[in-house]
Amino acid sequence: MNNFFSKFFNLRNDQRGKAPRASVQNMATPEGDAAIVKDELDRKIDMILSLMVEYYGSDKLVIKAGKMEALQLIRSPIKGERVLALQKIMYDNPTLTAVPEEKDIPRLVDQLIEKMSDLLARRSLEADLEQKIADRLEENHQDYVQDIRRQILKEEKKGYETPMEQQKREKLEELEKVKLTQSVMELLRPDCLEDIVGQERAVASLLAKLSSPYPQHLILYGPPGVGKTTAARLVLEASKERPLSPFRQDAPFVETDGTTLRWDPRDLTNPLLGSVHDPIYQGARRDLADTGIPEPKPGLVTDAHGGILFIDEIGEMDVMLQNKLLKVLEDKRAFFESAYYDPTDDKVPPYIRKLFEEGAPADFVLIGATTRDSSSINPALRSRCAEIYFEPLTPQHIEEIVQRAAKRLSATLGDGVAKLISEYTIEGRKAINILADAYSLALERSQQPTKDEAGNKATDTDAVTGADTDADASAGAADNDSDKAAESTNAASGVVIERADIYKVAQVSRLSPYVTKKASDRCEVGHIFGLGVAGFLGSVIEIEAVAFEAHEKGKGTVRFNETAGSMAKDSVFNAASVVRMVTGKDIHDYDLHINVVGGGNIDGPSAGTAILTAIISAITGQPIRQDTAVTGEISLQGRVRPVGGVFEKAYGAKQAGISRLIIPSENTKDIPKHHLGLEIFPVSRAQEALDLLLAKEE
Repeated sequence: MNNFFSKFFNLRNDQRGKAPRASVQNMATPEGDAAIVKDELDRKIDMILSLMVEYYGSDKLVIKAGKMEALQLIRSPIKGERVLALQKIMYDNPTLTAVPEEKDIPRLVDQLIEKMSDLLARRSLEADLEQKIADRLEENHQDYVQDIRRQILKEEKKGYETPMEQQKREKLEELEKVKLTQSVMELLRPDCLEDIVGQERAVASLLAKLSSPYPQHLILYGPPGVGKTTAARLVLEASKERPLSPFRQDAPFVETDGTTLRWDPRDLTNPLLGSVHDPIYQGARRDLADTGIPEPKPGLVTDAHGGILFIDEIGEMDVMLQNKLLKVLEDKRAFFESAYYDPTDDKVPPYIRKLFEEGAPADFVLIGATTRDSSSINPALRSRCAEIYFEPLTPQHIEEIVQRAAKRLSATLGDGVAKLISEYTIEGRKAINILADAYSLALERSQQPTKDEAGNKATDTDAVTGADTDADASAGAADNDSDKAAESTNAASGVVIERADIYKVAQVSRLSPYVTKKASDRCEVGHIFGLGVAGFLGSVIEIEAVAFEAHEKGKGTVRFNETAGSMAKDSVFNAASVVRMVTGKDIHDYDLHINVVGGGNIDGPSAGTAILTAIISAITGQPIRQDTAVTGEISLQGRVRPVGGVFEKAYGAKQAGISRLIIPSENTKDIPKHHLGLEIFPVSRAQEALDLLLAKEE
């Protein structure tokens, strides 16, 4: 090869003007110059032919020259014919027949040299690429051998790990040693059913349904922060101890969030039901990927087999995924499909064949929790589940939760602290957060040294620093952690949380009192408390009315909030008709203005009785009791019609300090007697409600 390239470079140098030396005699005459040029062309032609012999090989060159009809030409003594033969061979063109003229031969020879240089450059590049490919194949082969060696070592020696794997494991172990403390929510989370405040009926119903030999799927409704998730977890533990319960001691409680579960129409991933991946993308399972065998990945429904699958915020879950979950509940198995699965393939492992043909076991009890109403749940799924409603918390419940949490924190509550927290929230979780923030402020305040204490502490520290040796300092550092822990425990045990701490938390967190409407013992003209409900939370609606005699009798006007809604406006006109029936007065003789304080939208007719009472009070001047709230639709005949959400509205009344509640008589079955300590009055006609609402004349 070296000889081959040496010839080529000599030829290139000659082409670029480095002609061989000639004799003095030849250079002295024009005939001598012609002879030199002739000898140079012959030498170049012979050199090109020699390079072609080494490039193609003598046998291949002869065969190629025969195909190109150039064998006779290449042996010709005529220079032009030899050049023609080289052109045919090098350009693979047997159609070339014209013998070049003498004047064109130098140019054609230069072209042949350039063509030969291209062929040599290609061969050099191909040789480099082949060498790199060979090196890469050898490298990959060595890596593959190392992988096989490591795999055999792992099979032969359990627990074997590479240096990189060992380094990562040691880093994880170092991280495990770093522990701060429990979170407040973890510390204060109820650890027994008795600690769940305000949900006695819901917890009893939940326990009864899960402890039965035939447990039911459940959907838990209720506002946030009332203990739905905690109740489900604790009820499972309590059910394991019941003799008729089907749950074993190792029954799992698998928890997930419906807002994070999304249905993938391509079925590439489904953490809830399981999925089958393309064999090429199965990851570490090289044995299956190489053979093209798909491997099913069971989901959470299989992890929950024999226990409970708890889906928080199930109302937020995709509707299609709810339908697919319904199929799993019916079959009690999760089935898989894949175009890559070949049931006739003998290489398919038995467990994969079993998953495809029989499915994965998924016999569990579903418990879904939601803060939305039942319309967000698939009707077919609802029909297979029992429904339990968790109740909103009253201020008394919030106070009890706060007091229990303070006891666990070993903290003392100042006067009125629990009651103050209950004014800012109706959620147990939020109340705990407020208490935890106030606890941190109180703890920080208790650890602040006075000016005298700070000075003494600095003096003592300086004295110790001057007396200690290096060895003593090292010993002191070793005991620092235990001393710090002891000091922290002693400091936390005497924390007193004051009302000022709660106010600071409220200011920093931008909290405002949850209820601003308060009942009172006095009576007012034209002011009444109605009741509304949004979701699972009831609220008090303030309605006020004022009446003036019209300038012209019979031409009075009625004005009402435009933002209150069309149904509330219809209630005003219905009430106007009943006013004349009850009092004998025509509202058209008055300029009447009715206002919903706060401009709320009353989406329903339940404010009819309240609006009627406010109008009559404004016209007649009779005051209305401010310790009473009323709900109910008013008909044109003066009947009080039933409404929805009476149970939730009672909580709204209690939150506002109401002690008396007037409801339609047909709603009596919807609410227990003396619910939440309220004095409940069922009425069927408007006059009965007016007798209870309007203050008696002294």
